[in-house]
Amino acid sequence: MKKTVLKYGLYSLLTASVLFLLAFLIGKGMSYSVQEAIGYFTMVASLVFVFFGIRHYRDHINDGKVSFGRALWLGFLISLFAGLGFGVVDYIYTTVINPDFAQEYLAAMTSKMEATLPAEEFETQKAVLEQQMEDYGGSGFMAFIMFITVAMIGLVISIISALILQRK
Repeated sequence: MKKTVLKYGLYSLLTASVLFLLAFLIGKGMSYSVQEAIGYFTMVASLVFVFFGIRHYRDHINDGKVSFGRALWLGFLISLFAGLGFGVVDYIYTTVINPDFAQEYLAAMTSKMEATLPAEEFETQKAVLEQQMEDYGGSGFMAFIMFITVAMIGLVISIISALILQRK
């Protein structure tokens, strides 16, 4: 099981890292909402190795059998590698490549809110957003949130994959 987790986890980590950087290069001039959609696509694409890892374990290592629990655990461990890849690349992006990301994001979201919200609600929402960015805007915390996000999406994919691939 360790070899399968390591092999498919590293595939997932490398895919996550490459797709994150590719999305950064391609999505430079795009809106944050388009970049966000591309980001979620890259997360799911890197997590495809969860399914393949469970299937490999079942078919080639465990004589064609795998329980739901074992498949779920295997898939979740593989997804942690993808989360690690995204978290590390996100940290590098927000500290080295674009250290002003938090301020740029805040400015973009503020102008979007100003264009769509009434003046009173805008001021309230702006204050809330600024407080959130101040409280949670650090690169380390944002990288951790990215790691957790990918791990939770990976958990969902692991559950689905375990349901599909389980055999007793």
